[in-house]
Amino acid sequence: MVKEVVLQPNERVDDLLTHGLHIIQSREVFSFSMDAVLLARFAGVPLQGKVLDLCTGNGVIPLLLSTRTQAQIDAVEIQPRLADMARRSVELNELQHRIHIHEEDLREYFANNGYQVYDALTINPPYLPGHTGDKNDNEHYAMARHELNGSLDEIVAACAKLVRTGGRVSMVHRPSRFVEIVETMRKYRMEPKRVRFVHPHADAEANIVLIEAVRDGKPDVKILPPLIVYNEERQYHEEIYRIYYGDKRP
Repeated sequence: MVKEVVLQPNERVDDLLTHGLHIIQSREVFSFSMDAVLLARFAGVPLQGKVLDLCTGNGVIPLLLSTRTQAQIDAVEIQPRLADMARRSVELNELQHRIHIHEEDLREYFANNGYQVYDALTINPPYLPGHTGDKNDNEHYAMARHELNGSLDEIVAACAKLVRTGGRVSMVHRPSRFVEIVETMRKYRMEPKRVRFVHPHADAEANIVLIEAVRDGKPDVKILPPLIVYNEERQYHEEIYRIYYGDKRP
C-alpha cells in the first residue's frame, strides 16, 4: 500500500516500475526522462558510505539509487517546487531515514556540508549553455535545460569540492559536449574512467553519453559497448527492458 501524501494541483503519482517505488510528477515542471534512469543504473556507488545527487529535480535518481546501495543519500535541487516534490516523494516511499533533500545552490552546497565528504556523486545537469538556444517560457523547463544556475565549469568544480579522493563522479550529458566535459573534468582533477554512448537505433548517432570519473585517478579510460535503445521493430532492446522492467514485462 502506498503511503498517502498531500498532492498539489496538477500533480500525479507515477510508478517506478521495477522497484515498487512511486514518484510525484507534474506536467508543469520537468519530469524525469530515460537519461536519469540510465544514469542511476550506470553510476558506480558504494554499498555503504555517503552518496550525493546534484540537480536532483523531483528526486528520481536518489530513489532509484536506494535500490542499489545502503549508503546515506543526499540530493540537491535549487528549484523550491521540485525540491518539495522530491521531499514528498521520499516520504511517499518511506525513505526519509536514507534520503535527504536539500534546497540549495549546488555551487554553495560545500560551504555548509564540507569538502570531499562523499564517496560517490551523480549528476544529470542542464545540457545547454545559458546563452544558447531559445529558452522555454516556463521557468522550470528553462532551468532544467539551460545552464542558468551554473555553467558546466562551475558544476564540475562543485563536484570536485564534494567528492573524496578516489570517489566517483557519474554524469549523463549530450555527446556534442563530450570533449568539453572530459577537458573540464581533468581541469578539476577528475579522470574519466568509464564512458558509454547511448544510441536510439543501431544505425543512429549517439544522443546520450554516460561518463564516470575518479577524483585524482590515473589516466585509463574504458569505452564500453554502445547501448542501443530500440530494435528494428521499434521495441526496447533487451538491456533497456531489464533496466526499466526487470522481469516484469509490460
